Order: sequence, then structure tokens, then C-alpha cells
Amino acid sequence: LMRDYIEGRRARQAKPFLLLMVTAAAVVLVGKLMLGGHVVETALPPGYAPAIPLDDRARAAAIAFAEVGAAVGGWMNRNFAVATLLLIPLEALAFRLAFVGNGRLNYPEWLVVTAFLTVQTLVFWGLSLPLQPWSPSAPLIAVGLAVCYEVYSLVQLFAGYPRWKTVVRTLAGLGLFGVMCTLLTFALLVVMTLSRLG
Repeated sequence: LMRDYIEGRRARQAKPFLLLMVTAAAVVLVGKLMLGGHVVETALPPGYAPAIPLDDRARAAAIAFAEVGAAVGGWMNRNFAVATLLLIPLEALAFRLAFVGNGRLNYPEWLVVTAFLTVQTLVFWGLSLPLQPWSPSAPLIAVGLAVCYEVYSLVQLFAGYPRWKTVVRTLAGLGLFGVMCTLLTFALLVVMTLSRLG
């Protein structure tokens, strides 16, 4: 699918971003039916209070940070398709940087490839959600399988390019994307916490 789309053979293909939105909506539906609407788990529960003894100001900041994190997690659960779509440009940038010097794909093409890769990940994730009540680690296993399949997909996409280089660059792109997401999320939470305390 990715190779055909990049090379212009699109007549019988689903549009990548439409496919992404439909898949994300399907994951939300499965999450609502199986888990009561919790597709994304928040890191800290509402009502969190730090166990470490802190002064009143630090304790208030820690509680506010947890509340903001829960609010952001709630927003992502309610707007999962939009949140997924908003992350595509960031992931495409991470892959573009990881594959710099390869010269095969430009940034708009990486947007398309990333949309297809995200659809693959959502399929794995969606299939894991019904198993989560019996196996809480099912989504984590699904993400691991999705990463392996993303590596395999890009190795197939870049046929003729050394496989080990594709594997290394793909893992570097995914790692860079993870770091970028973590930093962006942390910065957002800090800004929102400061505005709440302010």
C-alpha cells in the first residue's frame, strides 16, 4: 500500500488519512465497549497525593500536575482520532530526520507513510483492547508487535536499501518520536500546571 501510494498507483486505494480516522474511530468504539471508554490510560489517578513528604506549595504543585495529566488523558480519550492525527506530523518529522541522507522520501511522502504505519499500530492496539481485562500487559505487547511490523514494513518499502540500515534508522525514528512526544507532553503539562497554580 505504501509503495503503491508513493509511486502514484492510487486508483483503488483508501486515502491514508481517511483510513487513519476510520481505524482510530474503531479503536475508540472497542475501547468504549470493552473498557468503558478508556483507550489511553492516565499516568496518575485523579485525587493523587504524593507519598513523599513535601511542603504545602510543592504538594499543591504535585497534585495540580496529576490533575492536569488526568485532564489531558481524558481529553485524549474523548478525542482519540484527533489526538492521533495531531501526532502524525511529529512522527513524520522524526522519520524524516532518522532517514536523512537516504533521499528516497520527502516530508509530505513521510506524512503518508506515517499515516499507514499508524493505521497498522492502531490495528494491533485495537485487537489488544478486548484482552486487557484479563491481561493488563496486552496493549504493551501489541505496541511491541506493532513496532516489529513497522520495521518489517519499512524494510519492504525500501527494498534494495541495506536491511540493517533500514532497521537501525526505523528504530532511531521511533525512538526520536518517543523522545519528542515525551518532551512535548511534559512541557504542555508544566505550562498547564503553572497556569492553574498561577
